[in-house]
Amino acid sequence: MTDSALLDQPRAITQVEIDQRVFDLYDEYCHGRMDRREFLLRAAAVTAGGLAMAQALMPRYAAAQTISFTDSRIRAQYVNYPSPGGNSGQMRGYLVQPAGKGPFPVVLVIHENRGLNPYIEDVARRAAVDGFLALAPDGLFPAGGYPGNDDDGRMLQSKLDQPKLRTDMLNSATFLKAHALSNGKLGVTGFCWGGGTTNWLATQMGDALQAGVPYYGAAAETAAVPKMRAPLLVHYAENDDGINRLKAGFEEAKKSAGIRFESHVYPGTQHGFHNNSTPRYNEAAAKLSWDRTVAFFRKHLA
Repeated sequence: MTDSALLDQPRAITQVEIDQRVFDLYDEYCHGRMDRREFLLRAAAVTAGGLAMAQALMPRYAAAQTISFTDSRIRAQYVNYPSPGGNSGQMRGYLVQPAGKGPFPVVLVIHENRGLNPYIEDVARRAAVDGFLALAPDGLFPAGGYPGNDDDGRMLQSKLDQPKLRTDMLNSATFLKAHALSNGKLGVTGFCWGGGTTNWLATQMGDALQAGVPYYGAAAETAAVPKMRAPLLVHYAENDDGINRLKAGFEEAKKSAGIRFESHVYPGTQHGFHNNSTPRYNEAAAKLSWDRTVAFFRKHLA
């Protein structure tokens, strides 16, 4: 490419250049409270350059891959397994095995509210590189699977029977824990919807779950917190009012129930800061939180 052609390329908009009001609108859009068209229109109206900011926030998965699916340190495959009581009675997930014969500690990686997109598959590969047998279930499998883009994925997930979708995640955890390569110790992590589901699984699985790491997920119902047994490592973004308004009550319920937990709020971050496919990504916070996650799982799943 010539120097003049390089000069003609549009400059990428960075996180610090995006108006917080556009971040807030994007959060509403990601959680299904408006469609893509309304998000772009409202972003354009809220500030000069808002449309470009909004467009910059759309995920770019190809550029975000950190571990290749052909990496020699792992072996990845899609697997099908039964899911009684779920949305179709069957589930499909992305299973990633570390190099070696095992057995391995196992980690369930739960997606956001849009199905098993490339970012979540990459997280499963990262977990495998760190020594865990990882399964990332696709909650959209009963609806035909992740459709290749987040807009359609969000719509499909919202139309599923939500209690049955959670049952599909519970069955995925049970399948993984009983896998022939499992050492019998299960950890769960999840992001956004998956973070809330991680908290929910902790109330449902009792002693069958050894560790949970929710990222910016909705708190479990207060009445269900005493049913938790697994220690939790909870990650929060600083700028995330919808989740953070539940934090104090959730922590008080865990303290009252004697649940072991630690939580971290990452300064200057947005909801979704671990997702490296959009400018909400915060490299320092993502690395620190993942290092803490791996250390936590190693402590409790070894």
